[in-house]
Amino acid sequence: MRDQRVDDYIDALPSWQRDICQEVRALVHEADPEVEETIKRTRQPYFVLKGNICAFLAAKDHVNIFMYDGAIVPDPEGIITAGHGNKTARTVAFKEGEEINKPALLAMFRQIIANNRAGGWRKLKQTSP
Repeated sequence: MRDQRVDDYIDALPSWQRDICQEVRALVHEADPEVEETIKRTRQPYFVLKGNICAFLAAKDHVNIFMYDGAIVPDPEGIITAGHGNKTARTVAFKEGEEINKPALLAMFRQIIANNRAGGWRKLKQTSP
């Protein structure tokens, strides 16, 4: 389900940032067709399904994708660029011209969604050994 406010956010970006956001947006929806879009924190696009999946934040020289996973989703491809010790979200940042590791990002989105459907990463952390 698309949200016009997310379109507006993306449309206002420079072309290279628009391209990144459109690619990542398509991957989130590919991960699960029930993903919904919304705006939180006044203007930031969020993708949700039984909890937050990810959010976009375009900065001057990169685009941050905040992955809301409580640092429990594996990152075997090493795509996480920041927030390794963060208890709520980690970041995948893309600069102009960088390729998106679509299979790795898609796998992470699918795992975050599965975790959300299972009660969310907070609950899963409490029940894990």
